[in-house]
Amino acid sequence: MSLLALENVSLTLPSRAGPVAILKAVSLAARPGEALGIVGPSGSGKTSLLMVIAGLEPITSGSLTVAGQNLAGRSEDDLARFRRDHIGIIFQSFHLIPTMTALENVAVPLEFKGANDAEARAAHWLGRVGLGHRLSHYPGQLSGGEQQRVAIARALAAGARLLLADEPTGNLDSATGADIIRLLFDLREQEGATLLLVTHDEALAKKCDRRIEVRDGTLREGA
Repeated sequence: MSLLALENVSLTLPSRAGPVAILKAVSLAARPGEALGIVGPSGSGKTSLLMVIAGLEPITSGSLTVAGQNLAGRSEDDLARFRRDHIGIIFQSFHLIPTMTALENVAVPLEFKGANDAEARAAHWLGRVGLGHRLSHYPGQLSGGEQQRVAIARALAAGARLLLADEPTGNLDSATGADIIRLLFDLREQEGATLLLVTHDEALAKKCDRRIEVRDGTLREGA
């Protein structure tokens, strides 16, 4: 059974020169616990693919199902609640709230979800990513690798079944990036989450169960 299923999904956006086809009738499925490496040249549609799957960009046509629910045509509020409950997103630039501590950054989505033990769960997850000693530190007091660890803890703490990672090591040096990838893959396997990883690193894409190439708005699977 697929956790994620796109069938003939198209995304067309307006521009000054007229409509632009970003994704062209693409189809893709991913099983629970599977890791997919998403590669392709800049501007090919990789990030747009993730944004569509996250419900952050409404599809123009086709069918999009995540965790057994059809996301097409749903309201912004409904999609926000769905992301909160099912999807974790890890960005290249971390997207932490600078005025909140590491603990608070991880606890926020749990509080939105109504968890009465949000801080305890946030502390547990920060411990799992090796930051149990940095709970009270603000993003500006953390290294890039530590900030990405906070972002990973935030993505997984709410029980996400689908992880979307968009160049998660793009702002990190190679050694720190390798540590982050090992951590991400270990946690993904432990939690049984499905991972879609956008990367320019072909070696990293080959660590995934499948490699998906995005080119000119179309998808092609292969080594």
